[in-house]
Amino acid sequence: MRRLTVRAANVADVPALVELRLANAEAHLALDAGTYRVPRREAVVRHFAGMLTDEPGRDAVLVAETPDGRVVGMVEVLRLPEPPEHQILRPEPSAQVHTVVLPDARGLGVGSALLEAAERWATDRGITYLSAGIHHRNVDAVRFYSRHGYADSGLSLGRRLH
Repeated sequence: MRRLTVRAANVADVPALVELRLANAEAHLALDAGTYRVPRREAVVRHFAGMLTDEPGRDAVLVAETPDGRVVGMVEVLRLPEPPEHQILRPEPSAQVHTVVLPDARGLGVGSALLEAAERWATDRGITYLSAGIHHRNVDAVRFYSRHGYADSGLSLGRRLH
């Protein structure tokens, strides 16, 4: 996409961020209604408003904006806690990334620009490992992250208790 700007989100972006989150929720609901839900709009507004005003610099929300000012995508970079001293995992500064691009802006380089900016943001803050939690049926997301060097990093097993 020509002349796309990727920048830190601000409070004025909250309405666009809410729409991105809710559209993404609808798409995920179609993948697996037993796992995903569409959150209440008010909860999403509170999340982004709080994230953009609380403890600046801990986590990031970056947006992709077209020359006419339209926000067409976002990426969240959410720091993960280090394992406690009593656990066997080595501590490593890490974060999870979550990229969302509006359907009409997909395939135009928006997601790539967002992910590259997220990786720069993380690197600048000493984060050495990024993960992307993706549902196995979301083949487009798996393909996207794989193209950017993300690979299977393990298996998460679970069991629903009744």
